[in-house]
Amino acid sequence: MSRPQQITVLGATGSIGLSTLDVIARHPARYQVFALSGFTRLSELLALCVRHTPRFAVVPQADAARTLQDDLRAAGLSTRVLVGEEGLCQVASDPEVDAVMAAIVGAAGLRPTLAAVEAGKKILLANKEALVMSGALFMQAVRKSGSVLLPIDSEHNAIFQCMPQDFARGLGVVGVRRILLTASGGPFRQTPLSELTHVTPDQACAHPNWSMGRKISVDSASMMNKGLELIEACWLFDAKPSQVEVVIHPQSVIHSLVDYVDGSVLAQLGNPDMRTPIANALAWPERIDSGVAPLDLFAIARLDFHAPDEERFPCLRLARQAAEAGNSAPAMLNAANEVAVAAFLDGRVRYPEIASIIEEVLNLEPVVAVDDLEAVFTADAKARVLAGQWLSRHGR
Repeated sequence: MSRPQQITVLGATGSIGLSTLDVIARHPARYQVFALSGFTRLSELLALCVRHTPRFAVVPQADAARTLQDDLRAAGLSTRVLVGEEGLCQVASDPEVDAVMAAIVGAAGLRPTLAAVEAGKKILLANKEALVMSGALFMQAVRKSGSVLLPIDSEHNAIFQCMPQDFARGLGVVGVRRILLTASGGPFRQTPLSELTHVTPDQACAHPNWSMGRKISVDSASMMNKGLELIEACWLFDAKPSQVEVVIHPQSVIHSLVDYVDGSVLAQLGNPDMRTPIANALAWPERIDSGVAPLDLFAIARLDFHAPDEERFPCLRLARQAAEAGNSAPAMLNAANEVAVAAFLDGRVRYPEIASIIEEVLNLEPVVAVDDLEAVFTADAKARVLAGQWLSRHGR
């Protein structure tokens, strides 16, 4: 290898970003940090810049950029601070960048991730919303640019590892019958339905197996996260929604499975640590040490599987309906969910009302074709308005 690969990490201060930097730091001769972005955790972003000495750092606001730039100079660093979406797109598409970790949560990550795709970069995709919102347009851009797209979600990375290399020819052609997408079931898997009205944001964020940000933790509790992953799997592997089955697996050891027509079922197993799929994608098609401990099957002792209850997890039902409707429906689903989850985390709505808001938005706004990125953002904006109207109407 003539030089270390230059890596941009979008969403560096989140759990995926920090895990990525941990793996990179284990292989300094192989990888070098080119750019880091952060949202509100400026002191943490500063500390990461001091440790990894990136060429660029990106923050959302000009005043934050000035503060961070001053702090970096005081620390003796030449890191240049950029601002906003334009800055994100710049560090995602820079000619010197080899790979981009797309780990910005939500719709905010779509444009910079697409900028990296259009520049032909190797994309480590942790921002599932990019595919949920603009699946057809996104995959068209990947094919046109020749970008390499590698999934980071543990479930999609597991599916990728269990698929034949030529799966792009079509699941039926390569003998795949269905994809089995595993889910932990989150903290409320066994909570009596009558008690769900009273759960708090802290309870929803207390995931039994994974350490994640608050928004994605709530999505995991409601299984909207799994619904979004179902939509993402359809685009990544050219599958129909009917070919993707969700299976609750509380131990989070089997990260997903692929069922073949000959009766074989291939599974990828590992400890619940995001450094495994990150290392797999960073080094693909090779393998490198991720720092994750070996799996101890004797300590695990048992593996359980259950069908999801859609009365308990109505968000999963809504996501499957959006996947089947296609066009603007997934973008509206995602936008309504972002508004509803933010309101729940702020204490303005009760946990079951997350699904109520999403369902009303999907029922009120007709599904339309999305032929370009502006149509995607129009659908996103309309859904946010409708979700906001629900909150206003209910005094929230």
